[in-house]
Amino acid sequence: MATDPKLEAEIRSGRLRPGMTFNQRVWALTARIPAGKVVTYADLAAALGSKGYRAVGNALNRNPYAPGVPCHRVVGSDGRLTGFAGGLPMKEQLLTGEGVPVQRGRADLSCRHCLDSAG
Repeated sequence: MATDPKLEAEIRSGRLRPGMTFNQRVWALTARIPAGKVVTYADLAAALGSKGYRAVGNALNRNPYAPGVPCHRVVGSDGRLTGFAGGLPMKEQLLTGEGVPVQRGRADLSCRHCLDSAG
C-alpha cells in the first residue's frame, strides 16, 4: 500500500488530524497503546465516537503499519484474543512477551489502557 510518508509518520506516532479516514484514525489510536496494555475493539470505537467495533476490527485487519501500529494489543470485550493475521498463538506470544497475562485465550483486562481521541 503506497502512502504519503507524512501521513504514515502521523499514524505511527498516534496523531489524529482532520481529513483522516476512519481506518487511518483507528490505526493512529492503536499506535498509542503502550506495550503491556490492551484495549478492546469497543474501546477504540468509543474513543472515535462510534459504536462500530466491527468496523474497528475490519480496519485493523487492513493495518499496513504493523508492528508499528500494534494491532495485537486489541482484544475482545471479554479479553478474548481474536482476529490476528499472524495467528492467535503469535498474538498470545506477543502479549505475554510484553507482560500481559493471558489464560485460556483471554488477556487479563486489568492491563486495559484508557484510550481517548485527544492528543
